[in-house]
Amino acid sequence: MPTLPAPPKPTAAELDLLQTLWPLGAATAKQVHQAILKERPEVTYATVLRLMQIMHTKGLLIRDESERSHVYAPAQAQDCLQTNLLKDLIQKAFSGSAKALVMAALRSGISKKEREEIETMLKEEDK
Repeated sequence: MPTLPAPPKPTAAELDLLQTLWPLGAATAKQVHQAILKERPEVTYATVLRLMQIMHTKGLLIRDESERSHVYAPAQAQDCLQTNLLKDLIQKAFSGSAKALVMAALRSGISKKEREEIETMLKEEDK
């Protein structure tokens, strides 16, 4: 059975755009630009459009060209892409050890609320 090629890894800018697009589901470049402006008013429409076109070419976005304004959507679900990026990070930075990743994350300083949420989740897993 042939193995599928690994999905492309987004750059930091592409990941930022995906973080905006995932909650929208599918959107035009104009809609994505308007959403990005709330956090980063310096970003131009042309920059957003060009980045989305590049991401489509790379396979990070799918594009519906049936309307006058093209509608873009993420090619991968958020949890799927995050899982793939996490697996890659664990392999490259933590010698394949998920425990080492978790310990580094805990040492980097988490809030009391986050710690309580993690403890609750671990207790639920034990049941």
